[in-house]
Amino acid sequence: MSAIDLYAKPSTEFTSKLARTLALLRETAAEHAGRVVQATSLGAEDVVITDVIARHRLPIAIGTLETGKLHAQTVELIGRIERRYDLAVEVYRPQTEAVIEFVRSHGERAMYQSVDLRKACCGMRKLEPLSRMLAQRTAWITGLRREQSDARGEVPFHDSDDHGRLKLNALADWTWGDVWHYIATFDVPYNPLHDEFMPSIGCVPCTRAIAVGEPFRAGRWWWEDEGAKECGLHVKHEEPAVSMIGAER
Repeated sequence: MSAIDLYAKPSTEFTSKLARTLALLRETAAEHAGRVVQATSLGAEDVVITDVIARHRLPIAIGTLETGKLHAQTVELIGRIERRYDLAVEVYRPQTEAVIEFVRSHGERAMYQSVDLRKACCGMRKLEPLSRMLAQRTAWITGLRREQSDARGEVPFHDSDDHGRLKLNALADWTWGDVWHYIATFDVPYNPLHDEFMPSIGCVPCTRAIAVGEPFRAGRWWWEDEGAKECGLHVKHEEPAVSMIGAER
């Protein structure tokens, strides 16, 4: 059974939510002309946003982080998106020298050794490339939703990051059923790992399938306490995790 079969059950407010999302994206594209990017994780929420942007020909760049540890299915989705919408996805990768030094010093399984090392790995593979993605931008768009976890329960539509850039959470009030209803309705290309009970997909070592009844993000960093389960991309005022171990970024 596919994720569409399991989850595509829209809320009664789906139509109005979609209209608001489109309006927010249009407004942001106009106010930040040439300086706005969708930072896509290539998850279900983000492919919905990409489809809305492409379907309505909004002048918003699409960027993603290729950490070097992604599933093959996730990487393959980049090409599928480019072919489907005839657009180029900006791909940002970690600095090769930093990765080599980190692995040499801490090994390939460093993320399992401590929260600090796991966050250091996220800092090197995600935060530093994200900083390059956003360097010349004044706004960015995410797929954060309030329903994803308790920590995200009050996600606003409009937020700001530590550098004062607008951070638009375009699907803040969407349900998981809304997301999959949109994917089904518009035949949006999505990561096939969602069909394998992975609602939240990150790097290979840090993602597993969830069991019935487990929280949405239970498959991410499952060996850590619930309070530690963020990589830093969406946490304000956090010192870069890499600095905790003295690694260069």
